[in-house]
Amino acid sequence: MTKENTLTRIPMPCQEPGIRSKNFEEVALGYSEDMALAEAGRCLQCKKPLCMQGCPVEVPIRDFIACVVARDYAKAYEKITSSNSFPAICGRVCPQENQCEGRCILGKKGSPIAIGRLERFVADRAGAGAKVDKVLGKGKRVACIGSGPASLSCAGVCARNGFDVDMYEAMHEAGGVLVYGIPSFRLPKDVVAREIEGLSRLGVRFFMNYVGGRTVSVEDLRKEYDAVFIGVGAGLPVFLGVPGENLVGVFSANEYLTRVNLGRAYRFPEYDTPVYPGRHVTVFGAGNVAMDAARTALRMGAESVNIVYRRTRAEMPARKEEIEHAEEEGVAFTMLSAPLCFTGDAEQKLCSVKLQKMELGEPDASGRRRPVPIEGACVDMPTDLAIIALGTRSNPVLLQATPGLSLNDRGYISVDENTGETSIANVFAGGDIVTGAATVILAMGAGRRAGQEIVRRFA
Repeated sequence: MTKENTLTRIPMPCQEPGIRSKNFEEVALGYSEDMALAEAGRCLQCKKPLCMQGCPVEVPIRDFIACVVARDYAKAYEKITSSNSFPAICGRVCPQENQCEGRCILGKKGSPIAIGRLERFVADRAGAGAKVDKVLGKGKRVACIGSGPASLSCAGVCARNGFDVDMYEAMHEAGGVLVYGIPSFRLPKDVVAREIEGLSRLGVRFFMNYVGGRTVSVEDLRKEYDAVFIGVGAGLPVFLGVPGENLVGVFSANEYLTRVNLGRAYRFPEYDTPVYPGRHVTVFGAGNVAMDAARTALRMGAESVNIVYRRTRAEMPARKEEIEHAEEEGVAFTMLSAPLCFTGDAEQKLCSVKLQKMELGEPDASGRRRPVPIEGACVDMPTDLAIIALGTRSNPVLLQATPGLSLNDRGYISVDENTGETSIANVFAGGDIVTGAATVILAMGAGRRAGQEIVRRFA
């Protein structure tokens, strides 16, 4: 391999934009074996792999890539799953560019190793037929509230160490944000189902339609289980607080994506769960959720989709790849603009949004330059469906129903950062209900730490 080839990563094959924007099939098609071998061959096999330092779950990256080079994919899968229970998921949605790949030494002069793409390749090739060894039961019981990334990771650690794990999920399907939040064109539902099935084979039991703080409580679970893990996420949407936000046709991204993803509205009429139609869609926000909502609306038949953001493209928090995919598919971007009010017709249906034009001033607490209104600069944008993707807050239902549970000044659960234990003995928490909205892999890392502490304490 030449030096030039060593510095250039193998591109990921994808569906053509004009085709994929009309379907919900996965956009990224995955590496072929030849592609994976060529990409793995770029790895320098550093004596001190910095990439591992950037991984929240400490995957032995150098070692699994060496196994790929040797074409021992089963061993590569074993290496990955020694610390990451869900490589097929993480390989697709983890922001590797800010974590493991961001530390890769090749990135200093060229392209870092495509660690996520190789992880996905290994998981897809070897994961489906991987053997699951169930450990002899130790008579200890763990309950997880919620079945998102943090709870799944905690359950995996505990189950692999012989604990009996029961998971209580509010929805009718397990997976949390992996199912209701992330569209299938980024994370296919059968991939999530496959990973969850692996936990079932380990003995983890799933109980659907159990709402934490209502139909199941921490207090009751503590009487039956040795430890309880809270992984309910942060699912209370943040709204704009502008006039007209209650008009028909204004949705939070949470509700819109849940209707399409969990409700399978994208497969109507096979599933009798239609979604509110929009011809001219406006999405507010510029994170990954905003990109998901915009690209979903396009696939649901919108004639135009516009992302409105109060800063510039340089400040957009979404992954670069997601922004590029959205743009390729025809999503438009209106920068330096913020909504002032929504306007409706006689039937209280959304017709348009008035936007205030902005300019960037001095940096604010986030470190980004603060958007400042330009006096008198307002425009009307026609829209019949608005999707607000400005983030989420902690849902108070379980928190208010759990006496003695300490919260921080932002309303999230306070935990010991090393163990994940809350102010209540043997009750742990992790994921967005602790950190606020963050990444899947960070939630998995928190669940893994809590699971390891539970095992250490009760094994």
